[in-house]
Amino acid sequence: MKEWDGAVAAEENAVDLASRRTGTQVMAKASPKQKLFNGRDHSWMQFNRRVLEEAEDATNPLLERVKFLAITGSNLDEYVEVRQAGLLQRIEDGYREPGYDGLLPEESLAVLTAEIHSFVEAQYRCWNEQLLPELKSQGIRLLEWEELNDEARAHAQSYFVREVDPLLTPIAIDPAHPFPRVLNKALCLALLLKRKRRTSGPAILGVVTVPRALPRFVRLPAEGGRYDYLLLQDLIAQNLSGMYRGYEVLARAAFRVTRNSNLYIEEEEARSLLETIRVELHNRRKGDAVRLEVEAGAHAEIVERLRVNFELDEDQVFQCDGPMNLSRLMFFYSDIEQPALKFAPFTPRPLHLSRKALNIFDELRLHDVLLHHPYDSYDPVVDFIQQGAEDPAVVSMKQTLYRTSSDSPMLTALTEAAATKEATLVVELMARFDEASNIRWARSMEDAGVQVFHGVVGLKTHCKLALLVRRDEDGVTRRYCHLGTGNYNPVTARFYTDLSLLTCDPQITERVHMVFNYLTAHAEVDDYRPLLVAPLTMAESFLGLIRREAEHARDGRPAHIVAKMNALLEPSVVEALYAASQAGVEVDLIVRGLSILRPGVKGLSERIRVRSIVGRFLEHSRIFHFANGGNDEIYVGSADWMPRNLFERCEVAFPVRDPAVKARIHDEILPALLADTVKARMQRSDGTYVRASTAYKGAPVFNSQEFLMRVAEGKADLDGIPPARARKAPSRQATRKVQAAD
Repeated sequence: MKEWDGAVAAEENAVDLASRRTGTQVMAKASPKQKLFNGRDHSWMQFNRRVLEEAEDATNPLLERVKFLAITGSNLDEYVEVRQAGLLQRIEDGYREPGYDGLLPEESLAVLTAEIHSFVEAQYRCWNEQLLPELKSQGIRLLEWEELNDEARAHAQSYFVREVDPLLTPIAIDPAHPFPRVLNKALCLALLLKRKRRTSGPAILGVVTVPRALPRFVRLPAEGGRYDYLLLQDLIAQNLSGMYRGYEVLARAAFRVTRNSNLYIEEEEARSLLETIRVELHNRRKGDAVRLEVEAGAHAEIVERLRVNFELDEDQVFQCDGPMNLSRLMFFYSDIEQPALKFAPFTPRPLHLSRKALNIFDELRLHDVLLHHPYDSYDPVVDFIQQGAEDPAVVSMKQTLYRTSSDSPMLTALTEAAATKEATLVVELMARFDEASNIRWARSMEDAGVQVFHGVVGLKTHCKLALLVRRDEDGVTRRYCHLGTGNYNPVTARFYTDLSLLTCDPQITERVHMVFNYLTAHAEVDDYRPLLVAPLTMAESFLGLIRREAEHARDGRPAHIVAKMNALLEPSVVEALYAASQAGVEVDLIVRGLSILRPGVKGLSERIRVRSIVGRFLEHSRIFHFANGGNDEIYVGSADWMPRNLFERCEVAFPVRDPAVKARIHDEILPALLADTVKARMQRSDGTYVRASTAYKGAPVFNSQEFLMRVAEGKADLDGIPPARARKAPSRQATRKVQAAD
């Protein structure tokens, strides 16, 4: 993204806005011409490029690389239908407020669109020049119709007659048949047609929608352990003449339209939030078009007719030199049974109860339990909920739900518990792209007798909380709770890194109870400590912790911040980190995705390092460590440092108090992540990234995720983490050399 060259006044306005939000003075040392933030859209594109790097990385197993490429396609789809669509929406509405980087919406859109075009070209280079040839060398072939032998053609044609043809509806567009309403992201074939009985007149357009219910790849018979496939769209194309009798097919091309998928909801005016979202989900399928993908080499007249029909500019048309909708490549990963082409299986470490404990409740009365998923099994979290449902001593159960699996054992347990005890569920109906499944859960659980709430109007419920009230054997009624960084989803827990804390700490569990009161009755209290609760206390609490660290540094006491999250987008937090850096605080940020902070800028952020880890597992945990003058404090929670998390959602961050739990985070998890030189990339001040192995010349080769797997398997210990000297930031001279080399 180009450097921001806006007026000094615009930058001062942005700084003044951050000052008013934080109530603090902003960076006296920073030049008034200093660019303070990187662009959000540029940062997101950099993140998806890091995922694409994993698809390009020959050290990853081949099918894992295909999987990473599929993930980039899915990521890009969501980004276009939400973020790019949002920019278009703002421009249409006359919105003129500049973004983090000072760019106006139309300027951001122009830069973003150019970056997406470049990224799509890189995706298909990866597919055509790397993955496709390597798949072929492993006996996995994606064939053209002309390459099929007689047996394969007969098999494909039989499949078409049995499974495909009954689902097809060919359309010829004429005055009696207007252009069909193409569904969001549906794969279609467009055809130029000419009536055989007419010798003159323009060609008409035909459209056939490829059935979503069928795999995009047709498996063909093959010998010798080979895997042969044919694109479903190619099979349909071979049968077009039978569908359009009386027409000559002059040209054909696959296309796909992406539509605006933001929900438009006026909650205050909605009698039923559930019913409103159900209607909006239907409307989402009919949103305005924001992108047209067309098969590379498509006839110019087909492209132009589609573009005009969908009312798109030319730069909103994307040429796809390969399978359209790359997310569908995930099919190969599940269909091909070749373990050598995938990561070696990993079995998470089970939780073993102490000898004195007969169940999880006995264990929690002895000490807190920290689980680091997926290295630690997610089963104890499921068991915690299921035991609560089955145990007659448990009299009340409460849980939040943001996303879960389609067959969630925990929600099944909560449903069963409703027959004998108080059961409460706070479900977020607006969890993007999971709204429909959450509506189904809400209705089925209400029918079973669970008290279902939808949180506070205007706020998404994103905190991960489960609270059980139990009458223990000693006659004392205690609260037990689970607090986490990830969704209650046993499926994603196998490949998302998250933290779970199980505790019966009286102060924490009492405050969790208060949070549930806030969610179900909007009953606020003045003090949720030791919890940090958004949107009530979290933002100011984190800013206070950062400012406290700066005071420690100025007074010569130990001062260090290590913060791990998915995204860093809140300007007031970035400003506070800049001020802390100038005060002498060392700041290490582990930000998987978006970061608008500019690290390593002289006089502004010299002591700040930002790294991103993209590897086998999706880094999803949020951890916040403050040295606090030698009296370390660690918070874990559900919130990133983003405006939506701090001000527009109900979030909870909780302290880690148990000494053993704190030691595990302080001495194992964070040091391992900071030592990574294999899957970590270091952010430069301009928002681009360089591999840590390049930034830290001579540092030991260390893969944090592989190391933590070995620890879980008992094959490694903490002595395997490289010493702290390997984690120091590269010098400015070294950084300049790296930037010049790149």
